[in-house]
Amino acid sequence: MKRLLITGAAGALGSVMRDRLAPMADILRLADIAEIGPARPNEEIIRCDLADAAAVDAMVSGCDGILHLGGVSVERPFQQILGGNIIGLYNLYEAARAHGMPRIIFASSNHTIGFYPQDARLGPDCTFRPDGLYGVSKVYGEALARMYFEKFGQETALVRIGSCTPEPVNHRMLSTWFSQGDFASLIAAVFRAPTLGCPVIWGASANTAGWWDNSHLDWLDWSPKDNAESYRARLDAEQVRPATDDPMAQYQGGLFTQFPIYKENEQ
Repeated sequence: MKRLLITGAAGALGSVMRDRLAPMADILRLADIAEIGPARPNEEIIRCDLADAAAVDAMVSGCDGILHLGGVSVERPFQQILGGNIIGLYNLYEAARAHGMPRIIFASSNHTIGFYPQDARLGPDCTFRPDGLYGVSKVYGEALARMYFEKFGQETALVRIGSCTPEPVNHRMLSTWFSQGDFASLIAAVFRAPTLGCPVIWGASANTAGWWDNSHLDWLDWSPKDNAESYRARLDAEQVRPATDDPMAQYQGGLFTQFPIYKENEQ
């Protein structure tokens, strides 16, 4: 690609992908509402509030592909989620439509299905069971992306990210872990595919204890390489397993199922 846009580039995952995806495009355009720092060679830095339609239009202009990690990434009061995840996503898709419809990778979430029990095996067509307002915003994002595909042909990979961390840090992550290397290889596969459409992709590594079925993606020429199982012995030695009635052992969304509906003056 000539120019790859990464939104949410100041965040933990955006910072990692900034390094890993540098060879993928002549120019990385890094955008966030927060401070990113100085541009490196072959980078462009943009401060952008996703709720500002004009700023988003300028951010998207000239880009060949978009990795959309921006917006609120945890449970927050509705007004905070509204700007980045609802209004902001609409602004992103309108900007993409105005600028040649570059292919988008949308960072959806396992919290779209968080109230499923951990003994359920899920395919891409399962009914949504969001575990909070954040999860609801990602359900909206998937629906918006699907509408733009059906109506205009805008291609998007809907990646329901599990736990994209350097290593699993608890027993639930033995099922949800998505290694950063596997995510980077998925991004490469999505952008090199001749035709994408608007597929749901479970963002998880090849975990022995995994809950999600990606067998519908044979055509994508992507297979995760890492497996959280290699961390099980260490976690067993360092942590007590949660009780069977603990949400961390009951629900695929873990603690998100127990969070309250936060008000604007609460966290």
